[in-house]
Amino acid sequence: MPYRSTLLHLLAGGCGGTAGAILTCPLEVVKTRLQSSSLALRPLCLPEMQLQGLNGGFVRPASPSPGVLQLMRAILEKEGIRSLFRGLGPNLVGVAPSRAIYFAAYAGAKERLNVVFRPESKKVHVLSAVCAGVTSATLTNPIWLVKTRMQLEARARGEKHSNALQCAIRVYRTEGLRGFYRGISASYAGVSETVIHFVIYEALKQQLREQQPFLPTAFALAPNSHDFFGLMAAAAISKTCASCIAYPHEVVRTRLREEGSRYRSFLQTLRLVAQEEGPLALYRGLLAQMMRQIPNTAIMMATYELIIHLATKL
Repeated sequence: MPYRSTLLHLLAGGCGGTAGAILTCPLEVVKTRLQSSSLALRPLCLPEMQLQGLNGGFVRPASPSPGVLQLMRAILEKEGIRSLFRGLGPNLVGVAPSRAIYFAAYAGAKERLNVVFRPESKKVHVLSAVCAGVTSATLTNPIWLVKTRMQLEARARGEKHSNALQCAIRVYRTEGLRGFYRGISASYAGVSETVIHFVIYEALKQQLREQQPFLPTAFALAPNSHDFFGLMAAAAISKTCASCIAYPHEVVRTRLREEGSRYRSFLQTLRLVAQEEGPLALYRGLLAQMMRQIPNTAIMMATYELIIHLATKL
């Protein structure tokens, strides 16, 4: 891939990811709290819950987990509005390189695989998505671990929160370098979500291209351009399907990243959560994820495609 093309994909991916992250940060915090083993939820809105998450006891909620709006209101009342933006710093630091690495790896892998397999086939899209997902997850996991730890840190209004640097230093002192890669196995499992997302997205995008000749002249797009709103819809639909199918890995990843957690591996956490809290616990926070991820992905993908389109016209 030409050097200029690689830089273009890096820039487009970084801009798209940053735009989506800023607009959906509060829902990200709510989603992470809901996914946790309730250590952060307990002082906010579930005081009656009997939990022993850190010493290995059973976690059996006495009442259902709170809803998205209920938890968001509780965070606002107990911790203040700034808590809804906990972890935004690491998110902004990580989302641009993460998405830039992802899109550059995806575009690069797809170009190379198009030579080996039938161009633009599903096999090419799947393998490219796997390559991009593994590369991005490996290089950026430390940033996401710090973000998760900060989002799970529940403090009363007025109490001082630790910043990203302090959180990172604490992880290093207590867990070493390996501590920054907790949850990496769940991230690798989550590549399946990425694969499903991009396969559906590429198929929908191809359908949009094929339908262009049948549009009335007044609505037809210029040659080689993309329908911005059509791409947003394609991204939203594909991400919804992917998130619903692969969501349990998100809960497992959050549990693995909890400080002092008794969760040790992907399969052990999956089994433990299902046994102690029921299978539905693996879908806690799904509504918040949908409310956050769908617009986030739509904004990200549409921004990416728009920048690519505008840059290639220059």
